[in-house]
Amino acid sequence: MVASPLTAMNGERAVVFFFVFRVLSSLPLSLLPHALSLSLLSVFSLFVEIRADGCLSLFKTRPGASSGIMLGAVTLPTMMLSKLIQLSRAFSLQQIEIGELEHMTMQFWAASACCCGVLIFLSILMWRTSYNKNPHFSCSVWDAKFSLSCVILFSVVCCISLATISHTGFNTALKLLWLLCHGFAAVKLIQHLLNTFPCCASIGEALLLTSGLVLYFGDMLACTISKVCRLLVSPELVSIRYGIKRSEIGIIIQGVLLGLLIFSAVFKFVIHLWEYFWRADNSESRQNKEIRRSLIFFASLGFNMIVVAPSWMMIVLDFDVHPILWIFQFVLSEPLKRLSLCIYWLGLIYASVLRFYNISKNSKIERILLRKYYHLLAVSMFLPALIYQPKFLDLAFGAALAVFLVLEIIRVWRIWPLGQLVHQFMSAFTDHRDSDILIVSHFSLLLGCALPIWMSSGFNDRPLIPFAGILSLGIGDTMASMVGHKYGVLRWSKTG
Repeated sequence: MVASPLTAMNGERAVVFFFVFRVLSSLPLSLLPHALSLSLLSVFSLFVEIRADGCLSLFKTRPGASSGIMLGAVTLPTMMLSKLIQLSRAFSLQQIEIGELEHMTMQFWAASACCCGVLIFLSILMWRTSYNKNPHFSCSVWDAKFSLSCVILFSVVCCISLATISHTGFNTALKLLWLLCHGFAAVKLIQHLLNTFPCCASIGEALLLTSGLVLYFGDMLACTISKVCRLLVSPELVSIRYGIKRSEIGIIIQGVLLGLLIFSAVFKFVIHLWEYFWRADNSESRQNKEIRRSLIFFASLGFNMIVVAPSWMMIVLDFDVHPILWIFQFVLSEPLKRLSLCIYWLGLIYASVLRFYNISKNSKIERILLRKYYHLLAVSMFLPALIYQPKFLDLAFGAALAVFLVLEIIRVWRIWPLGQLVHQFMSAFTDHRDSDILIVSHFSLLLGCALPIWMSSGFNDRPLIPFAGILSLGIGDTMASMVGHKYGVLRWSKTG
């Protein structure tokens, strides 16, 4: 049974459509293929979201949350297209080079390929589910035809767009292969996330996280290849997609995240080897095993952060000194301002966390309202730094993200002696949207404030863009939550 437009449309989908329409209405004619592809992606994702209700029971998603497939599928491509519109204006004014514009074009198509690949995967799952329930169900055949039409049109538009920035068919084929790898990686990653961390996220949230990770680490991989194997890779492909100038802070943040990713895989592998060779030794006490496991953890973490990650940074960018020493030099280049800012942050965090933690244990205040105080805390912390020390704030966001990742790894794996303490502390601020397996609220707040600042680096003719995350999350979301919780009656979505 096909849902009518009125029953299919809810508040969340209406906001997403308005968001996409607003971006499409600002497009120049030169980006018409991108507009068509985003329109197809929006329609395809809406179709998948409507059909997904009750058909994707293979995954255990966050209870009480809507699937959010459409929102997760169009958010990142729309952000990339918005940045592409901005760079198009800059290129017309001769303020940037053609390489930066073509790099962002590839980023847009890579993000779209990730989302389209996951949507195809979800469509196949739904088609198989419907067919297994009723092999003669004609609607499943219509679903397959509609999905296939969207995919074919999207692929044709993508090929036409890539052909316009490639001088030969070989380079176009290389770029299409690169996009195909993004889509395949996104499908494998979202399966891994939903199966490894059940009940931690909706499908849309997992899709947004998946496409972001694949796009980010795909850019890192291509940047590494262009530096190490420049003679083996097509020079045109390297210069177009990855020849843009990168800042030291951006490379350091990418390197730290790369180090943590490698560390997680290496530590898990070492622990499995340890348990395999020493599983017969039952005489060792549990505490000694925990201490030994903790030593392996911190030794691996230190090696990756001091040796592995800085080695990658020095390969892709010519640092004069070790990246860790560069950080100290950067902070001490303006010691009064930056060290004073660090002291201000530490004092504010200590006073606020101590106060809110005691309130959370002894008060009956709703958790969702208590957590909004941290949004206001983010405004008081980040707004002065964004105005007076924006570059230092970029680095601080990366450091905070790394600390959050390390603490979450310690909490999930219960690393002695901090694992249980971190778990008890973080549990005091969780609500029904967090799970015992994974707590992501603090990541959402940090990235929501940081991403607009990071994405506005380089050319930016909209001075309020860096403030978008801090103001919308710190003030807008806080006020919406408090007013909605106290006076709200109607819901945007029945499940949201």
